[in-house]
Amino acid sequence: MFNRSILHKLVEWKNKPDRKPLVLRGARQVGKTTAVEIFSRHFENYIYLNLEIPEDRNIFKNELAISELFQAILVIKNVILRKGSILLFIDEIQNSPFAVKMLRYFYEQKKEVHVIAAGSLLEIMLDREDISFPVGRIEYLYLYPLSFREFLEAGKESQILKIYDTIPYKSFTHKKLLNLFHEYTLIGGMPEIIKKYIESGAVTSLKSVYESLMMSYINDSEKYARNHTMRYVLRHCLEAIPFEAGNRIKFQGFGKSNYKSREVGEALRVLERAMLIYILYPTTSTELPSMPDHRKSPKLQYIDTGLINYFAGLQQNYFKYGDLHAFYRGLIAEHIVRQEIIAGDMETNRKPVFWVRDKKQSGSEVDVVQIYKNCCVPVEIKAGKTGTLKSLHQFINNTPHSFAVRLYAGDMKIDNAETFEGKKFRLLNLPYFLAGKLMEYVEHYI
Repeated sequence: MFNRSILHKLVEWKNKPDRKPLVLRGARQVGKTTAVEIFSRHFENYIYLNLEIPEDRNIFKNELAISELFQAILVIKNVILRKGSILLFIDEIQNSPFAVKMLRYFYEQKKEVHVIAAGSLLEIMLDREDISFPVGRIEYLYLYPLSFREFLEAGKESQILKIYDTIPYKSFTHKKLLNLFHEYTLIGGMPEIIKKYIESGAVTSLKSVYESLMMSYINDSEKYARNHTMRYVLRHCLEAIPFEAGNRIKFQGFGKSNYKSREVGEALRVLERAMLIYILYPTTSTELPSMPDHRKSPKLQYIDTGLINYFAGLQQNYFKYGDLHAFYRGLIAEHIVRQEIIAGDMETNRKPVFWVRDKKQSGSEVDVVQIYKNCCVPVEIKAGKTGTLKSLHQFINNTPHSFAVRLYAGDMKIDNAETFEGKKFRLLNLPYFLAGKLMEYVEHYI
């Protein structure tokens, strides 16, 4: 049971005077149930319902009023309340439309009970049943695979973790942090994978866990699919995604198939709602608002880089490269950076945006655009010299500020740089392993 960063957010939620029932979102197997179980130690009373279990689901079948419903939960779960705070966790809540509806009444009439709900197939099942969460009566948090920081904490790297949390980090730890980040990027952040890896210390011991994770996602596709044909499309997409992740994609013929754009588009959007992937569209703007352009080809972000490495057969070649950007056409470096950025946003689930030049036959692309105050900060994930960052130069030439970031394998430093057109700008160079602290370093140095 790893200590997760979201626990701090859960404690903040517990102590809010205007607290609402909380819906915890996240893909299957990212550790939602475990995180809530750890959090339950902050309460004198903890009640767990899993609505995949008929006995628990049937509590909501008679559609009781809120006071009677809570009494029924206590009786059926054989709970005798002690004096003090109460946490009720309703897992897999999508299996009962009435349970979703009752979140409103917990907020309005039973505020003394802290209620958390979760469900891996939440949005898909709610759409199918044509029900919705009570607007204005709930709040959300999002849980993802373990971040690099959580990986360090899970591995009991207490000394290196203190240095990682210090801004700026100590340069003498650069090599160790880089090696640990490569290790983390290799296996990924799925909790069961990290648990097994810490126990065995061998990547070869993880095969059965990777296979089990993928099979659970494929088997779930039958729950996502609206008909028999869509099951085949979803299964194909799930099997093809590790080979396509990080690339600009087209829906038509996705994954070297004969499937049409409409079929693939529907399947990928279903998987996105299950939080297994992100479909990332580019922006052509260098200023706010940084609106994605859905007319352009998107990139595909998978739930976890470790799953890509395993299913694309990349693991055996991993340690031949000291620089992630030199590996697999730089796609893994970009993917893990975006994964770190996504994991850091537990409140909005906002998608990362990349930039392309708004001109035909232009190959200009900046890997990530981060919003800092009123600025769109370009972030390149590149090796090499600062003078070779052509796309970044084009972005800087068209933005009112003069600040950019590069993530690479080298040490942290700030360069006074100049675009080919003569605009001077400051370039903050950060090692890949600080991707999860990117905006903290921008705040510190900007």
